[in-house]
Amino acid sequence: MDGSKIKVLIVDDSALMRKMLEDILSSDPRIKVVGIARDGVDCLGKIRQLSPDVITLDVEMPNKDGLSTLEEIMKTNPIPVIMVSSLTKEGAQTTLKALSLGALDFVPKPSGAISLNLKEVSAELISKVVAAKSAHVRTMGAAVARSPESRPASVKKGKRDIIAIAASTGGPMALQQLLTCLPGNFPVPIVITQHMPKDFTASFAKRLSSLSKIKVLEAEEGMDLKSGHAYVAPGGSHLLIKRRPNRTPYCGLSDAPPVLSVKPSANIMFLSIVDEYGGNVVAVILTGMGRDGAEGATELRARGAYVIAESQETCVVYGMPKAAVEAGAVDELLPLTDIPDALLRSVKG
Repeated sequence: MDGSKIKVLIVDDSALMRKMLEDILSSDPRIKVVGIARDGVDCLGKIRQLSPDVITLDVEMPNKDGLSTLEEIMKTNPIPVIMVSSLTKEGAQTTLKALSLGALDFVPKPSGAISLNLKEVSAELISKVVAAKSAHVRTMGAAVARSPESRPASVKKGKRDIIAIAASTGGPMALQQLLTCLPGNFPVPIVITQHMPKDFTASFAKRLSSLSKIKVLEAEEGMDLKSGHAYVAPGGSHLLIKRRPNRTPYCGLSDAPPVLSVKPSANIMFLSIVDEYGGNVVAVILTGMGRDGAEGATELRARGAYVIAESQETCVVYGMPKAAVEAGAVDELLPLTDIPDALLRSVKG
């Protein structure tokens, strides 16, 4: 029945791109393309007319571009928006800006000339549109306030030498909110696996660093881990945490195949930390689709690590945290607003 299908509005100034996106989405029986729009002005009119569940939005358009259109959508009638982005440095920076304004996620623009690319992008676009239907959308700056009855987390006692964070859909916004609450003299290093393509993670780390008191870097092979620094796994590589003979921790990168269809994988990062740190770890699983991180968090908790998962009330997509909870891997389920304080208490012992 059409009434049960996910209603999608496609917004792009290219007739060819609109046709490609429509063909991709219409190939899935769960999705119905209810309209197309040629620019932002057309989009805003079609939203009122068609009431879509999800919007795919181009960035570069005449009359009203993607970012200004997104801002208006989020102010007046927040709807899950997936950006369709070019894989260029400029495209990455604009896409990250869109994520900070409230876009749910992004996919690279499909290329009809490369059939493998088209097939890969098709699967990604469909899965993200389906997940977007049940996503909790909010704008940047509209973070959920701590409720009056919210109590501080009771942290398991123990020495904590590193923080390891996993995130996927909704993660860029969540990480920005979390890291900007931490002091520049944060006493241990932070390592992060955020599901993101290789063309985007360098720009993402640079953006986070410009907004935070701690220094945020894209991880490189052999890079030493330092307190007051956060290291983002580069897209297309798994991040491994290793130690030198003198026990100095450093970043290693692996080109192993994707795990649970993702690369970088939080499970691989978590399991490498188990080998080097045992239980002297705080692991955090933030918003995201799928179940990446649950297996690694289970191993960490079994060794005595303290595992936090973001609660459903603040998650954009309550997939990864839910999987970790169902696996019995979580000590504390906390709203995003409570996690920075929990991290500060945990590293103070």
